[in-house]
Amino acid sequence: MGFACGSLLHPFISITMASPTLSQSLPKPFSFKPTIAISSSMVSPTSSSSSSSTGSYSPRWDNSILRQPTTSYDSPPEILRHWIELQQPLASHDRFTVASYNILGDRNASKHKDLYLNVPSNYIRWGYRKRVLCEEIMRWNPDIICMQEVDKYFDLRNTMEKAGYVGSYKRRTGDNVDGCATFWKPDKFRLLERESIGFKGFGLRDNVAQLSVFEMCRVESRRLVVGNIHVLYNPSRGEVKLGQIRFLSSRAQLLSNRWGNAPVVLGGDFNSTPQSAIYKFLSTSELNVKLYNRRELSGQRSCHPSEVLGGNRESRSSISVMDRVLNDCWTDEEVKAATGTANSHLIMHPLQLNSSYATVKGSINTRDSNGEPLATSYHSKFLGTVDYLCTGTRKAFYLLEFWILFQLIFSRGLAAFHARKSEAIIWPWFLNLPSLKVP
Repeated sequence: MGFACGSLLHPFISITMASPTLSQSLPKPFSFKPTIAISSSMVSPTSSSSSSSTGSYSPRWDNSILRQPTTSYDSPPEILRHWIELQQPLASHDRFTVASYNILGDRNASKHKDLYLNVPSNYIRWGYRKRVLCEEIMRWNPDIICMQEVDKYFDLRNTMEKAGYVGSYKRRTGDNVDGCATFWKPDKFRLLERESIGFKGFGLRDNVAQLSVFEMCRVESRRLVVGNIHVLYNPSRGEVKLGQIRFLSSRAQLLSNRWGNAPVVLGGDFNSTPQSAIYKFLSTSELNVKLYNRRELSGQRSCHPSEVLGGNRESRSSISVMDRVLNDCWTDEEVKAATGTANSHLIMHPLQLNSSYATVKGSINTRDSNGEPLATSYHSKFLGTVDYLCTGTRKAFYLLEFWILFQLIFSRGLAAFHARKSEAIIWPWFLNLPSLKVP
């Protein structure tokens, strides 16, 4: 996934759900819990709320403590995360947990060393990361987990099988060695149908996605469609990102219809921030692409650590000016990649998606103006949120809350930002978090 694949922070997202019953009408409520950590419950359909594509990070990022260098490498503070529950949770005897985790591919970790120059090499090696990665997964014990940047699938599968999981894998096309993997507990779910998507065949680069239809083992006819995607990283190719999300959403809807309007959960690394036009497309189901500069659709360019932590809005203002100048610079080929046709500037997807975190109120210290975590990815060139677990026509029931920024920087797994040198300083205890991203 390019630079993002080397991020020092990508979350393990999970949701706990109560299963739906197959019927001619909408499925019965079912609750699910994401493990960034989310436990959620499926309730009656709700309309998606619109999100501004021009939002900015809150001043709470601007903390003088973050700029003060320190030489104290004593025992690290313990990472504490807690579940947030809706005030009126939906009772269910069939809850289960769905998780999403970009685990940072081994080749990407080696290829993009410039993103974490201060990280000791032994902490980057796959053998070490696999061990702590699996420890992290087993700690949250999800029933279904979607992984991205998996390039040691068979090695990882052996470990996951010992823990009671079975899995499926789709490798990226071209010269890439990583891909998406979905694991699930066969004593909890049976796989009814799966679809592997190679976007290359549709002119949308070498990225891939997976769709799986599951049925609860203990309760017949309670089904779920789970999508797993790793969207193109390239910040300049917003039209490709939109096209990939559009295509996955349409295929997910077809599977949902085929299996009795089964609820849909989409998880993955979308390489787009909550302030972006692409996030707006996810949450509102439509977007007029001609209103935006395709090179700024993902919002990634405005999330350099120096901007986010330092509150530098000048460069963001420059981007906005350039945005207005280049709004209409779309070729027919680019419009077709985004919308599916060169004859329309309006892109739509059929799902009513709600981000699990955005539907459950959290602490102002951990969320942005959209209700999303302040950061799920952190390396020397990026600090922001790009990972989501979205549910179709349902809302989250539980969330595993994120850490506040201070905890992120001074805890295991994450980088501390030294503003005066504009470089990431990695503390010795950081490698409890194996993917260099937050689960």
